[in-house]
Amino acid sequence: MPPRPAVLTKRTLDKDLDKITHAEDVAKHVLRRLVAPGLGLIFVGLAMLFAGVYVFDRPGAMLVVAAAALAGYMAMNIGANDVTNNVGAAVGARAMTMGQALVIAAIFEVLGATVAGGEVVKTISANIVDAVQVPPVLLGWIMMAALMAAALWINLATWMNAPVSTTHAIVGAVIGAGISAVGPEPVNWRVMLEITSSWITSPLIGGLIAAGLLYLVKTLIIYRDDKIAAAQRWVPVLVAVMAGGFMAYMVLQLSPPGRFPPLTVLLIGIGIGLVSWLAARPLVLAQARALENRNSSLRTLFRLPLIGSAALLSFAHGANDVSNAVGPLSAIVHSVGIGGGGIGHPPLWVMLIGAFGISVGLLLFGPRLIRLVGEEITKLNPMRAYCVALSTAFTVIVASWLGLPVSTTHIAVGSVFGVGFFREWYTRHSKRRIAYIRRKAESFDIDEPEEPNIHETRRRYLVRRSHFMTIIAAWIVTVPVSAALAAMIYWVMFALFV
Repeated sequence: MPPRPAVLTKRTLDKDLDKITHAEDVAKHVLRRLVAPGLGLIFVGLAMLFAGVYVFDRPGAMLVVAAAALAGYMAMNIGANDVTNNVGAAVGARAMTMGQALVIAAIFEVLGATVAGGEVVKTISANIVDAVQVPPVLLGWIMMAALMAAALWINLATWMNAPVSTTHAIVGAVIGAGISAVGPEPVNWRVMLEITSSWITSPLIGGLIAAGLLYLVKTLIIYRDDKIAAAQRWVPVLVAVMAGGFMAYMVLQLSPPGRFPPLTVLLIGIGIGLVSWLAARPLVLAQARALENRNSSLRTLFRLPLIGSAALLSFAHGANDVSNAVGPLSAIVHSVGIGGGGIGHPPLWVMLIGAFGISVGLLLFGPRLIRLVGEEITKLNPMRAYCVALSTAFTVIVASWLGLPVSTTHIAVGSVFGVGFFREWYTRHSKRRIAYIRRKAESFDIDEPEEPNIHETRRRYLVRRSHFMTIIAAWIVTVPVSAALAAMIYWVMFALFV
């Protein structure tokens, strides 16, 4: 008897269609994960094309085009790893969404890199390894190896969710490639001592400034009986200080050296601060009208200064850390005789590759590390996040003005730890806080706790020690790892191409 033909029932058809739907969902999920790397590759290709337009008819054009690709790749890694320093505190405090933070960071990164990024580029491109003592051909390959090594290490660190210092990576890579090429003599050890000392002192300074700002905020606003009235008085002042300090820096950065005496710069900063105070005061008063006299209400009033400080920090980061990508590219451009103004003066198109590369990196890959700095080291609210962002921005701005390639990661994380450790100290020892809790207990007619701060202290450490040790370990290994990797890459490049 012949077998019966298969009958396609409705239930069988539904199962087959479900399988097709699941297969489509899996394919979309896989393709979605490839969108960001694909867009990154497109940017690298555009960077090569952009560089080729300027150098296509010049000797050494191929080397410059290849270096532009590496600089674009490096810049994207800087944006992916370092974006947490700029907006992690603001996102962790829920003052802005992830999308808003990334857009603000991208815009101000470009502005900082193009407007104020040239000074630190000089240090990376010409002062770590003395360009005068190194033949131009070797200098180009040294910087190529440094770019590739630093970018690979930062890419690996970002994949591992470790906020390492991109400045450490590029400085270590330049030293490693330079020593492997020409020995230790051309390395400017005095400049290295200055950079190393700034790496040690800058996170401490950032932490102290952040702790000092938080002390003022707690003393002048949080532990006042009428918090809203205190915030109405002092929040516009904080905005004025931020705006005035930033404008004074911009005058010093953009004007020719010695054009404005220090007193004039100070008066300009005070004038802009006064205007900012007049503009911020009605905004804060309008926000405060419907707010209750509670700590949670202060989140609303600190949202404006926190967004401003995050934008200022993004500008400062662009001004300082763009050198980590375009400093080596600038040295390569000048080593083949392209560009004017000396090796420490990068052409505008070089700065644009670094500026837009940082923004592309943070938009495509930035959210990976934001939660670590913004949420996991210590709990941040808008007041604490403002102290972190403002102290980091001012420390980085002063370093950029002095031409020191400090680590934005060090300063930002140092500021977060400064805020966290200060909170632990303040929780245990502040007489004002204890008196405030006693007054609250009396007003609600409840028994005063024996030690009003002991419950919170025992419930959790305000700074998570495991993150502290992990980050310190990542900082320690970055320089030797990037130096060794750059030395190996240089030997391979030299054997293959030179």
